Amino acid sequence: MQTVVIVVVAVFFLGMGVFGLVAPAALIRPFRMIADSAEARSEVRAVYGGFGVAVGGLLLMALADVGGIRAGVVVTVAVSLLGMAFGRLVGRAVERPAAFYPVWCYFWVEAAAAGALLAGLG
Repeated sequence: MQTVVIVVVAVFFLGMGVFGLVAPAALIRPFRMIADSAEARSEVRAVYGGFGVAVGGLLLMALADVGGIRAGVVVTVAVSLLGMAFGRLVGRAVERPAAFYPVWCYFWVEAAAAGALLAGLG
């Protein structure tokens, strides 16, 4: 079961990453952000694109447990997802998102993915 969870989370990151590399302005549009300069699009490509592809690739490498990295990668990605979810909670304490999507939708995706990754370690 943990293999399925790792693959699903890897596909999520790879999908976000490729989308961020190919269409950075479209990726951030649901957050009402505008990537109206080369610098802004470059930042989105780096943070959402490059990071997403790297994490997704690392999760796929973890499946093979190359060098015994599986547990460490799973914990690291899970903690990163919890950090993202925590950031959304801080945002909620400071400001109120107008709707469930995108902020709360991604909060639940991040929290569920982190929980599923960590549950598979036991």
